[in-house]
Amino acid sequence: MKDAFGLPQSLLVLGGTSEIALATARRLIARRTRTVWLAGRPSPALEEAAGRLRGLGADVHTVAFDALDPSSHEAVLGKVFAEGDIDMVLLAFGLLGDQARDERDPEAAVRVAQTNYTGAVSAGLVCARSLQSQGHGSLVVMSSVAGERARRANFIYGSSKAGLDAFAQGLGDALHGTGVHVMVVRPGFVRTRMTAGLPEAPLATTPEAVATAVELGLRRRSETVWVPGALRVVMSALRHMPRGVFRRLPI
Repeated sequence: MKDAFGLPQSLLVLGGTSEIALATARRLIARRTRTVWLAGRPSPALEEAAGRLRGLGADVHTVAFDALDPSSHEAVLGKVFAEGDIDMVLLAFGLLGDQARDERDPEAAVRVAQTNYTGAVSAGLVCARSLQSQGHGSLVVMSSVAGERARRANFIYGSSKAGLDAFAQGLGDALHGTGVHVMVVRPGFVRTRMTAGLPEAPLATTPEAVATAVELGLRRRSETVWVPGALRVVMSALRHMPRGVFRRLPI
């Protein structure tokens, strides 16, 4: 169960090698979290991440999970929930892709969409049902400001995040009153391995800053969290900008 401050004692991370997810796990372990499940494709990186979290004092397990294999999600994630209640699920897997390449290669573009949206819909629904059966818990979904309005520079990624964001909001409405809390997190440009080499955007942030915002959002039982908070105003202006003007922006 969550503690008196709304922070989880048990955490399931979907996307167990995500830098944002691991920063969040470290922050929560420093507070109250004692059991962590890292779900991801089996790899040395996944085991190394688990080892580092064990070094912080948590009981950490790894589980083989593939976002691109929805048919396995119910069985794989069901085994985790069968081991005991999960206070928080952090859905943090995703694929940025390469816009120029993906425009030339529809199969690569579909892989981005299937990872970021289809896989998330499947895993999100499976976890939501298990959380609802428990009668408590939070599902935290890592969306992106890229989903607020598709940009020429990354509209394949942005469109997949737009779908994920809409799905998570609707799921939150569907679960309202059940004891399950859904929180959508919308970071801007985050300095990670995934974004290395890309031009840095204004209001860029870090995995640690996102983790701090997630903790605060959990304490407040927020439904939407922007990181940094100033992006809420920026994206509101961009979202309502006439398309002809928006198209000419150097973004």
